[in-house]
Amino acid sequence: MEVFGILLVISLTHLFGVIYNIMKRYQDITDKLEEAKQKKVYKTMLFPEIEKDIEDIYIRTLASDRLDSIAFSYYDDVTLWWVIAQANNIGKGTMTIDPGTILQIPHPSRLPSILVDLENLNKNRL
Repeated sequence: MEVFGILLVISLTHLFGVIYNIMKRYQDITDKLEEAKQKKVYKTMLFPEIEKDIEDIYIRTLASDRLDSIAFSYYDDVTLWWVIAQANNIGKGTMTIDPGTILQIPHPSRLPSILVDLENLNKNRL
């Protein structure tokens, strides 16, 4: 009888372990579903049109010029390269510019209004 009791305890312990593992598997799926619901989805950013202005600066590019380095030179911020790209209708895909290209650099005093336009275009998109 004592051996039977030990076997019964072992069998029940094993059974509970199996049930626990089965239930844990479903918990893992539930956790993954919850994680998926919390993931952020990003949409394409829209950029404002930048018109020419009498205060804008015009430069002729050199072989070493890049949009980010020009943005740093005029705005002290490499992340504003897109302002120069947008003002000159330069598409996505590269930071380099052909040497000798004449670029419109929107005057630094225009940056606040350009950034407000960017925010207004994109504030309800995310």
